Amino acid sequence: QVQLVESGGGLVQPGGSLRLSCVASGISFTSYAMGWYRQAPGQQRELVAAFTRGGSTNYLESVQGRFTISRDNTKNTVYLQMNSLKPEDTAVYYCNAVRGSWHYWGQGTQVTVSS
Repeated sequence: QVQLVESGGGLVQPGGSLRLSCVASGISFTSYAMGWYRQAPGQQRELVAAFTRGGSTNYLESVQGRFTISRDNTKNTVYLQMNSLKPEDTAVYYCNAVRGSWHYWGQGTQVTVSS
């Protein structure tokens, strides 16, 4: 059974930082391209940051330079370090694993940026 379990969300003031974690089980972790998406109320889910199968990274333009995606293959974990958070970063953040036509999602973790 495939599971992606996110953690690390919460309430933070503008300018603050959070680190999200996603632990994967039930998949061959290194065979999957891992990424983070987010969905704000009334908005479509959007890609925030992701690794490609080749190991390069892609970022949403609005988070470039503020967010960093990383992975620890020994722990089957992908991280999203979020710095200089803004109110517009408020959303539910989802972990994603993809390999070919197989896509898996975590349950999401809420990030709220507010003073």
